[in-house]
Amino acid sequence: MEQLSDLEDVSSRAMMGEYIIYYRGKIIGGIYDDRFLVKPVKAAKEMMPDADMELPYEGAKEMLLIEDLDDREFLANLLEGMYDELPAPRKKRK
Repeated sequence: MEQLSDLEDVSSRAMMGEYIIYYRGKIIGGIYDDRFLVKPVKAAKEMMPDADMELPYEGAKEMLLIEDLDDREFLANLLEGMYDELPAPRKKRK
């Protein structure tokens, strides 16, 4: 989370022993088994053409593995680039 602190409105939520990462209210990915994985939207694929695709957990869709967690500028640009392609948050049922 500290590596993403250059961006405003980044948050995380613990879920079943893992962490879901949100950027401006949209899910961008998460921390799964000590791996930072993001949704494979077009912008992310273009910025990381050689990134490995990995399963966050059994039965899930593959996501892109972020290997260089030290490049804060790249991470900020990645999230900014992905934002418009991510689905809007689902409305909660009452």
